[in-house]
Amino acid sequence: MMEMAGNDSMQMLILTLIFAMASLLHGISGLGVTLVTTTALASIYPLPHAIVLVIFPSILLNAMTWLSGGGRTIWQNFTYYGRRYWLLALTSLLGSILGAKLLLWIDSAYILLTLAAVIAFYVISSLLGKQIRLPDTKPVLIMVGFSAGVIGGATNAMSTILMMYLLSASDDKNTIAKVGNMCYFLGKVAQIIVLREPIMALTSGEWQLITLLSVISIITLLVGIRLRRYLPQARFRQLILLIVTVLGIRVGWQGITAFL
Repeated sequence: MMEMAGNDSMQMLILTLIFAMASLLHGISGLGVTLVTTTALASIYPLPHAIVLVIFPSILLNAMTWLSGGGRTIWQNFTYYGRRYWLLALTSLLGSILGAKLLLWIDSAYILLTLAAVIAFYVISSLLGKQIRLPDTKPVLIMVGFSAGVIGGATNAMSTILMMYLLSASDDKNTIAKVGNMCYFLGKVAQIIVLREPIMALTSGEWQLITLLSVISIITLLVGIRLRRYLPQARFRQLILLIVTVLGIRVGWQGITAFL
């Protein structure tokens, strides 16, 4: 019994550290929290359950990154980015609804392997220092928005697809972070709508875990925003890439063993 309690305590400590580091990265760069935390939880829980646990901490951080700062009020951020990128937001929302439904329709082993493949693409492209840019045209926008939504709804890895378009649409890091988080936020809304039954089935202990991780995430996000001017993003991103790589290998192995 004591050994089980010790394992639970160690698991909680590891989750707390991962959420804190991912939120710190999110504050510094505007990216990272959902992919890192989902991958971490997917190595402990079934992927659909991991995604349900990540929804609420992520949606809070996405809203804060999208709507706060940048020299504008919350309402000004909402209207400014909403008017200019409404089509990208709409297509990512529709794609996220389909992606979240795939969690209920498809064997999680296939989705685990998809997540592992997306992580591999993300890590390799980051290590090579190559940023894939797509043409800034309306057909490409619709295709990327919808496909990013499907991937995001099913695996929480929307950023890997969405960034390829946003990097071609804008050179402003602030705009890229805010538009990205607007789409991530809508993706979480879609997941809440589709996954309402699993969410309602969460235990009181799981809601306590979600609350704790949400508080830790908000605090470290604010620290990351403060440190944005002073910390080199490259070093911190390298550490996150190492963590994501290890977790991605574990998730991929889980997907493979599910078939065996």
